[in-house]
Amino acid sequence: MFEDQVSIYLQRKNVTLEGKKILVGVSGGPDSLALLHFLWTKEEEWKITVYAGHVDHMFRGEESLKEAEFVKLFCEERNIPFSWERINLPEFIKKTGMNSQKASRECRYSFYEKVMRKNSVDYLALGHHGDDQIETILMRLTRGSSGKARAGIPFIRIFGTGEIIRPFLCLEREDIEEYCKIHNLNPRRDPSNEKETYSRNRYRKHVVPFLKKENIHVARHFQRFSEELADDEAYLMKQAEEKLSFIVTKKRKEEVVVDINRFLSIAIPLQRRCIQLILNYLYDEMPISLSALHTEQMMILLKSPHSSGNIDLPNGLKVKKSYHSLHFQFNFSPTKSFYYELSKMGELLLPNGYNIKVEYINGDHHTESDCILLDSSSISFPLIIRTRRDGDRIHLKGMDGKKKVSRIFIDEKIPIQKRESWPIITDSNGNILWIPGLKKSIYSHSNTNSGSNLLITYKKQ
Repeated sequence: MFEDQVSIYLQRKNVTLEGKKILVGVSGGPDSLALLHFLWTKEEEWKITVYAGHVDHMFRGEESLKEAEFVKLFCEERNIPFSWERINLPEFIKKTGMNSQKASRECRYSFYEKVMRKNSVDYLALGHHGDDQIETILMRLTRGSSGKARAGIPFIRIFGTGEIIRPFLCLEREDIEEYCKIHNLNPRRDPSNEKETYSRNRYRKHVVPFLKKENIHVARHFQRFSEELADDEAYLMKQAEEKLSFIVTKKRKEEVVVDINRFLSIAIPLQRRCIQLILNYLYDEMPISLSALHTEQMMILLKSPHSSGNIDLPNGLKVKKSYHSLHFQFNFSPTKSFYYELSKMGELLLPNGYNIKVEYINGDHHTESDCILLDSSSISFPLIIRTRRDGDRIHLKGMDGKKKVSRIFIDEKIPIQKRESWPIITDSNGNILWIPGLKKSIYSHSNTNSGSNLLITYKKQ
């Protein structure tokens, strides 16, 4: 029954182990020991080569060392090639700042990858089973995970030079314990598995037994749910990937900009997954604190009638809305203000990449939007090119009184992040002569006159 279940499961997953090299990650506990033993018994029938790998995290001193020696002896008695490594995990945690579970996983998988590469191994086989699947799905749903994370533990995935497989996901903990008993395997028990300080142990001891009382086939149902959700997610992600180039207007290492109107034109399930794809691109490693709640906050921000808003995501990623664009960016730093003076003629390259040029001209000249013509006798020098200040006002042509510069930025729909670096040109008395590219003051002329004419141009370098 046990062997048939596993064989049928592998067939259903279209995985053929025949002729393959398989590394089994073995802790010495019931699940991994049973998997190692099972695959070892199939070496001749399936024409496979089985290797064993073990990591002593040095958390429990002599106790964990004895577990390593137990696994080593188990392999020697069966002529199974055995590799192991002692890693000072407490020291690694101190150095990296990772929590114990994440640190132990990273060290363990790094070791497995080295062994696979050294021996040209095809598969890393791990002993996760159906009860583990229930626990994982419930924990992730409770935490607020989104996307494929809700599907729990995958049966297969790319890893290192090969793939990870989990042949026991079709089994339950009781099946594995029974297998160990029948074959006198005498596995080692990690006492930390009994501590309720770990959330997984609480699910294992209290939630899973309750669910099994409600339905003895609950593990089977959770596994089917996992597989169906994973298939659905893969399809929707493919659709979202096709839409991503349509909605993204800028993409670089630490920044992505989205066209909000285009984003809102696609189906809502694809909207959520496009956000997920953007986060996957920006984060080297997805923070554990990032949840579906953050995605929902971004969806609300995108649909808000307000032209601006922002959300802070874990690890310094900021999401900012400005009119029809949504910016995802790490290390949003305030733009530094600038202040320059120009006496009479000269050129100046501004931090935003634009060039300011001041020159005297003779003869006719019709001004365009990228330049302004001034009567030099009516203004005081030096000219000042600076960033905006609170209370800035400009006296526009044909307007009684002055208008706030901040209001002009809003009316012209200038993105918030650009306003702080937008140049303002004044004379030495503080009169605003021009907001380049936006508005000209009463000091500007349409054509040259008989006096001394000053031409200022503002162009991209």
